[in-house]
Order: sequence, then C-alpha cells, then structure tokens
Amino acid sequence: MEERAQNAAGEGPAKEGPLPGRMLRAALVGAGTVFLALGVVGIVLPILPTTPFLLLAAACYARSSRRFHDWLLGSRYLGGYIRNYRDGLGIPLRDKALSIALLWLTIIATAWLFHTNLYIRIVLVTVAAGVTVFLLTRKTRKGRGAQGSRGRGLS
Repeated sequence: MEERAQNAAGEGPAKEGPLPGRMLRAALVGAGTVFLALGVVGIVLPILPTTPFLLLAAACYARSSRRFHDWLLGSRYLGGYIRNYRDGLGIPLRDKALSIALLWLTIIATAWLFHTNLYIRIVLVTVAAGVTVFLLTRKTRKGRGAQGSRGRGLS
C-alpha cells in the first residue's frame, strides 16, 4: 500500500514549496560571505589563510548565486587567488617569503608579548610551523602577486 504525504489541511499530497531551496541558497550566500570576509582579512593578517577561505566562498557562491560567483572570480584583487589555485599555477616566491615572514613575526609577537601560558605558545608555534611547511611544499611560480604577470593583483 502506497502512502502519500498530505498537506497541512489533510487533503491530497503535500506540496514541496520553494522555501527549502531558498533557505539553502540564503545559507550558502551567507556562508560564502563569511568565508569571503575571512579571506580578505587573511590578506593582511598572516595567521588566516587567504586562498582556502576564498575557495570556500567561491564554492558556496557557485551553488547559490551566479552573480556573486562571477563577481568573485572576476575581482581584480581576489579572483587571481582562486584562478591560480584552480589552474595549479603555484604561489609566487615573493608571496611565499612575505607570507612566512609576516606569519612568524605575528606569531612571535603574539606568543611572547601577549601570552604567558606555555601551552598557548606551543600551539601558536605549532600552527606557524604547519603553515610554513604547507607553504614551502606548494608549487613555486615565477612572477608577482595573485594575478601573476598581469601585475594587477595584490602582492
């Protein structure tokens, strides 16, 4: 015997409205925007990784808003991070060196000037070491900035 869901009035089959799809889309746009903000903060704050957050933002936007996705990929300053990763072009040597130097400067300043707890210092140094190893094991590309030879991206 086949059972059918009924609508709220108990009459006939229940209709699946667009609300769940709209809610999912709104949640993905919201998550994409949060990831985008974290990626932008990561440009100037070396403890946050820029590219992974921008990739997450692009993935959320790809599933929820073509307009936001196209804007992000076409962005003069942010699109290069995503395109370079997607195309397997690697990280420019200058960007690697600058990222690692700023990372360690920030970690050392935070660990020794602001935290007296040994465990927090160990965690901070461990995270910095992990990020350093990750960056050093990524493909190195000749050129500058997120846009490469076009020279329009952030360095």
